[in-house]
Amino acid sequence: MTALIVGVLVAVAAVVVVALPFLRHPAEADDRLDAPSEAEERRLALIEERDRALAALKELEFDHRTGKVSDEDYRALVGPLRQRAAETLKALDAAEGLQ
Repeated sequence: MTALIVGVLVAVAAVVVVALPFLRHPAEADDRLDAPSEAEERRLALIEERDRALAALKELEFDHRTGKVSDEDYRALVGPLRQRAAETLKALDAAEGLQ
């Protein structure tokens, strides 16, 4: 009989220990994000510009391979896109070097 009482007490204690984190009310914390600094905004803008430039290059190369863009048009368009991507990557490297 004592073994049964001890077993029940251990089971109840185990349930309480497991359930306790779920029963507590969390302390209200300020979960708002801090506004990005000027350097972070510049870095994010450069990342977006890099992604746009690389996506444009990828799309142009795909269109050239599928025949939607002629060789002449491809040569005329790929240079400025590559230059834009390279300038953006250099600016991003410089901005990340400052942090």
